[in-house]
Amino acid sequence: MKKTLKFLSLVLVMGALAAFTTADAPAAGYKVGDVATDFSLKNINGKKVSLKDFKSAKGFIVVFTCNHCPYAQAYEDRVLALDKKFKAKGYPIIAINPNNPDKVAEDSFENMQKRAKEKKYSFPYLLDEGQKIYPQYGATKTPHVYVLQKTANGNVVKYIGAIDDNYEDGKLAKKHYVEDAVNALLAGKEVPVKETKAIGCSIKA
Repeated sequence: MKKTLKFLSLVLVMGALAAFTTADAPAAGYKVGDVATDFSLKNINGKKVSLKDFKSAKGFIVVFTCNHCPYAQAYEDRVLALDKKFKAKGYPIIAINPNNPDKVAEDSFENMQKRAKEKKYSFPYLLDEGQKIYPQYGATKTPHVYVLQKTANGNVVKYIGAIDDNYEDGKLAKKHYVEDAVNALLAGKEVPVKETKAIGCSIKA
């Protein structure tokens, strides 16, 4: 009886440890310092967009986002503000919808076009057709941000995570992670916070 109880206890402990390990396993994809591979994705105007198209860019703010997610909607105006602030300085926003439109009709290409027109997007809004790009990056949420710096060796990942520390209200945010990262890169300094946890809806595969 005692042996049976010990065995059951061991099984429970091992199961708990396995669950903890699985939940906390790092996502596959880019880490800070990696070089991000270029892509060619369809923009809302029907034309393909690649990072290499932006000849004068110093880097990019790549945002995985979508139409339907309330977190993405909450951050929408802040993404527009980031593009307005940093595009002219060499860090444009590149927005990518990673969701499968067969799973979420609201994230269809046609609805992407409507959303971009309604909100007057000032940046490309690309569809990750076949969902091939977001796994390369390791994105898991909408929104999920990657700040890239253009170098002689390629587009190096300098920041991964959230836009700021208050998804509910940007005015109450105390930490502006993406803004601080880009400002640091423009000043030739180290990014102060290189990685944070992205808060948002899970990507629909």
